[in-house]
Amino acid sequence: MKSLEYLEQRAGWVRRETLRLHQRAPGTRVASSLSSVEIFVVLYYGRILRYRSEDVHWEDRDRLVVSKGHGATSLYPILADLGFFPMDELTRISQPESFLGIIPDARVPGIETINGSLGHGLGVACGMAVALKRKGSKRTVFVVTGDGELNSGSVWEGVMFAAYHRLDNLIMIVDNNRMSMLGFQKDILGLEPLADKFRAFGWMASETDGHRIGDLYEAIHSLTKPKVMMPRVLIADTIKGKGVCDLENDPLCHVKSLPYDQIEKILGS
Repeated sequence: MKSLEYLEQRAGWVRRETLRLHQRAPGTRVASSLSSVEIFVVLYYGRILRYRSEDVHWEDRDRLVVSKGHGATSLYPILADLGFFPMDELTRISQPESFLGIIPDARVPGIETINGSLGHGLGVACGMAVALKRKGSKRTVFVVTGDGELNSGSVWEGVMFAAYHRLDNLIMIVDNNRMSMLGFQKDILGLEPLADKFRAFGWMASETDGHRIGDLYEAIHSLTKPKVMMPRVLIADTIKGKGVCDLENDPLCHVKSLPYDQIEKILGS
């Protein structure tokens, strides 16, 4: 692993770049993207994921399914920085000639599949995990979901499928910011105790602070090691809109766009 200081520095850079992307493309869901920054930083810069940026379809890569597609804007700077595509592509986000859209799709080097419709990512990841096992591959499939996405019944169908087929090559990370599009999760469809729900379905479940880089790295890394014939899930407790006071704890932050001048002020502070 890279040093903790390096990972924290990268997280700060990614958070700033996410705001710049939102400045260029106000349609991006900035609050959702800010909550998942450290998750993506640990997966990529922490060298949890096995990948080759120069060969995005390398057969021996790990797979990452970003099921919360609306929160994937923070992944764009990481992919560019690691050489999946040129850095100057970030300046063209959401323009007709660019492959970087509000919601990422498989045209983006490093993005495995389209996940604009919530609730489908885990099912897709289950299919990948089954296929890899049948090929005899030792690679892992990671899937990042939001907690609001867990309101969908299709997610729990995937949860049952993964447990029944003992998909020990599947790791799910829940960006648990406790908000969905129109309010707090506790007022819409309370999910707690979430870890116990996964355990009841036959998953190994753990929890951690999704913004403390060291804790997050140890939690994800530990899930790649156990030799147990079951899927694993990490519930990463996060803050929606992390780093922007006007977004944090605002129940409608999911659908809010920040004015250009406000972003300039944040970046300059």
